[in-house]
This record gives sequence, C-alpha cells and structure tokens, in this order.
Amino acid sequence: MKFLIVVCVLACGASANVAPFLTACKASDAACLLASAKKAIPFVTAGVPELGLQPLDPMTIDKAGSREAGLELDMRDTTVKGLKNCDVPNFKRNGRRMNLDVKCPNLQLTGDYTLGGKLLILPIEGKGKYKIKIRDILVKIQIETADVEKNGDKFWKVASWKFTTDVQTNVHYAFQNLFNGNQQASDTIHQFANTNWKEIYNEVGTPVTSAIVSRIVKAIEKMFEKVPVKEINIE
Repeated sequence: MKFLIVVCVLACGASANVAPFLTACKASDAACLLASAKKAIPFVTAGVPELGLQPLDPMTIDKAGSREAGLELDMRDTTVKGLKNCDVPNFKRNGRRMNLDVKCPNLQLTGDYTLGGKLLILPIEGKGKYKIKIRDILVKIQIETADVEKNGDKFWKVASWKFTTDVQTNVHYAFQNLFNGNQQASDTIHQFANTNWKEIYNEVGTPVTSAIVSRIVKAIEKMFEKVPVKEINIE
C-alpha cells in the first residue's frame, strides 16, 4: 500500500527522466493533479526502481498488534493484496499540506495471528492463520512537509502525518483454530464478528492499517531525499 501516499508525491510533477508516466502540475491545478495521480497507480504498484520503490502489490507487514479494550492481538507476516486496483477520488495540495483520498474496492489480508481477551462483549482466544477481506475502504491521508537545503537544492521532508479510514461496504473475518479448534465456539464468534464488522474493524483493524501507512510514509521520506522540490513542484 505504499503507493497511497507515493502517488500523492509523484502527482506533484516529478522529473520526466525519472517518471515519464507523470504529468507536471501546479499545486493550484486540482484537475491535473488528480489525473496524474490516477495515471500513476499502475506504474507505482509495479515498482519504480529509479525512485528506489519496490513493487507494492503484494505488500508484506512483518508485525502489527494491539493491546486495547481488553483484547490482545498480534498479527504476523501479513500479506496485503489488491492495492493495484485502488483509485484516487481526490487529491489536493495546499502549501505544505498534502491531502490524498484513496478508495480500494477489495483488499485481502492474510497471515498468522494470536489473540485473547474479549472481542467487544464475547471472550475469544486463538492462534493460527487468518484472512480478512475489506470491501470499499476509503483512506484519507494528510501530510505536512518541511523544507531542507542540500547541495544547493531544496528538498521536502515529512514533518508530520495522520490518516483516517472508513469501510463503506463490509469486512469479512476468518480466523483458523479459534478456541483450540472448537468449531461451535468458532462459528459463534465468526457470526458475531461478521455481523458487527464495523465495530470489530474499529477495534482490531487499526494496527495493521497503521503499519501499512507507516510504511507508506517511510517510502515518501526516501523519495523526498532523492528528488529536489523543483522536480516535483511547478511554481
């Protein structure tokens, strides 16, 4: 999912020699920025070696976890697929602030999990493989930049960032080996979780989403180090 913010940076207009698939845009030209961001998605998800970016679909998250609301959750070796099918419904840049909206129709997360405690009101425990399918997630990302002078050129760096998410259709959860293989207890939990998917996502979905966005920000920081502002911004 690194491309979610990478697109934001690339859409500002990178050097044609580095990223010829992009259209240079002024910050005030919202239509140009949005069109360039949409065009960039398939290129960026495939990887851009010239910018030091590896392929982004699939993406691997080594670890993510949560210790909140009486639930302990560890997610390991998570693979995220479906990022290449995301769209950019909105992108704006105003001064040092970048706002990027990305909507993904179908994301699939698979990996290993360990959890225990309470899932909302029900006790839960388990360890094994998991699969989570997220349909129509809207991610809103905001980045604040700062200027850095290096070798006579001005570069950007990420001063701060934040994000919000909204799942607009549903989330489907599948955890293997809940309650040490007790199928009846497992069925009860899955029915509860998939009926109350939004509340469950708000409780257990944030850690892995945050880990993905953190990776995105690190990718942006790496590219900011290489590309002068004059090559990604038209005054």
